[in-house]
Amino acid sequence: MRISLSPQLRDDSLIVSVSGDVLTVNGEVFDFTPLPEGATLPRDAVDSEWFAGPVSRTGGQIEVTLILPYKHSNASSNVTFPEPIVTTGNGPVSLPVDLNNMEVEVEADGDD
Repeated sequence: MRISLSPQLRDDSLIVSVSGDVLTVNGEVFDFTPLPEGATLPRDAVDSEWFAGPVSRTGGQIEVTLILPYKHSNASSNVTFPEPIVTTGNGPVSLPVDLNNMEVEVEADGDD
């Protein structure tokens, strides 16, 4: 699966995992197994706020664009200009981390 990311300054989180042609986004399952080679689902066909574009199958690979939330206006470039992620197996997807604000996030998590 090829996951492109569309960064947005917003205060929520994204958790993504992959199992074959099944994508789980924040606990919601999207099964793209029936999507035939060369086909494209328009953005409106996927009922989720996390999809930022169409879903297609090219060369046997599902291609999606997801919104990548980040919380700080001074976020590092690996978050604001992320490279696409190509998964080669099943399981959780490692998303870019805001390197400029790691200490702020750790401190905020420790306040609970």
